[in-house]
Amino acid sequence: MAAAGHPEDAPDRAAATLADAEFVRLVATADGDGLAAAGLLARGLDAVGVPYQASLAAVPEPPATDADCTVAVGHAAGDVTLREAPLALEAVSILETLAPETVDPELALAGAVCAGTEPSGRLLERADLDRRPGVAIPTADPVAGLSSSTLVHADFSGDIEATEAALADLDDPAGRPLASFVALSAVEDAPPRAAEAIERALRPYATERFETLGGFADVLDSLARTQPGTGLALALGGDAERAARDVWRTHGRQAHTTLRSADTGRYEGLYVVRIEDATPALLGTVARLTFQYRSPEPIALAVIDGAAAAAGARAIEAPLSEAAAALDGRASVREGTGTATFDGTADDFTAAFRRAL
Repeated sequence: MAAAGHPEDAPDRAAATLADAEFVRLVATADGDGLAAAGLLARGLDAVGVPYQASLAAVPEPPATDADCTVAVGHAAGDVTLREAPLALEAVSILETLAPETVDPELALAGAVCAGTEPSGRLLERADLDRRPGVAIPTADPVAGLSSSTLVHADFSGDIEATEAALADLDDPAGRPLASFVALSAVEDAPPRAAEAIERALRPYATERFETLGGFADVLDSLARTQPGTGLALALGGDAERAARDVWRTHGRQAHTTLRSADTGRYEGLYVVRIEDATPALLGTVARLTFQYRSPEPIALAVIDGAAAAAGARAIEAPLSEAAAALDGRASVREGTGTATFDGTADDFTAAFRRAL
């Protein structure tokens, strides 16, 4: 968190900055952790009567110089900057001074799960969540949940009929049998890192909203990327669960279908997924799924004309930023994932990214 002085004082000083502001601009990266953090801070601002405007973008614009107070969530510096994952937990540390009564433990933990963090500590105790056997999905129906989940990529993913057929062979399509089946399906013909990725989807924490904490996180991430307005409404406590599930369902199926139909290319240290007729909103999810479940290389790049997303075990900030700059574009990178916009074709960016590597 950006601020002068001792790091341990930063949340208190950030809270004071927000409380004294006449108007706050919240600008977050378009991912589940960023959405959760923005929603939490917006709740706190509502509680103390400070007006605000909140927005999400895959590659946020630099903070406006004429804003009274800009909060940069997950990207370049503002008057208050949240950069350390999980962003949602940074937001909570500010709220504990600004408006502690507004902290939503489930929302914060779901944001942390989006950042790849295992739930723990005081927030988990406050949320009072129990783990159960099974898979983290946001629906009671395992067929509907698994067919659209972006926490796993297997042969049945993205296809409700294929998922139904796959689960039909299970004596009990729930609990431990379901978890074992999903785990085995996800690691089949997948890189070794798939075993770690699927582990995060097993033995979920049960929640009132969206059935499981991992399912809640999956919905948040889908909303942030495709319909941030609905996402912010949900994060602010609005009655948006039905609409949120619809967005999640569509996004998940499209991401899996896109990944299967895309052209791929393998280079030293890089696995490229070239996509046609896809929206930029799909790129982050496709890049992550490719890295976790498909890529034999340490970096996965999903790219279309004008936009790209990368995920990797190696540092990607420098090559993604350099490739974007070479094509008059910009990039936003955090914790092994990033997005870029640029002027040029998918091949132009792939070539620039390979040179930067």
